[in-house]
Amino acid sequence: MPADPSDPAAGQPSHQGSGPPAQRKQDRRQRISDLVVALIGQQGELELLDGGGQVPAAGADAASWLERNRRLIQRYQSLVRTAATLDALIDQEIAGDF
Repeated sequence: MPADPSDPAAGQPSHQGSGPPAQRKQDRRQRISDLVVALIGQQGELELLDGGGQVPAAGADAASWLERNRRLIQRYQSLVRTAATLDALIDQEIAGDF
């Protein structure tokens, strides 16, 4: 049966997954990925990890390189945790558990 064009949820993925667990997991992963992309869009310019496979020579340069990449990874992790939290809150709201 085709989707009702007047239904605002038509064509939108359901947060209360039905179907096999693997499909629900894939759907959730896609929702979180979409949220991360939206959050990155809100960040403006997001720095990328430095490297290219080569670590700078030993000394202060290497320490600052490692510290910079560590801070960037923490920022990325924060974006992913925020997206996962938002997705969980949406699931709770839809399920009426909120």
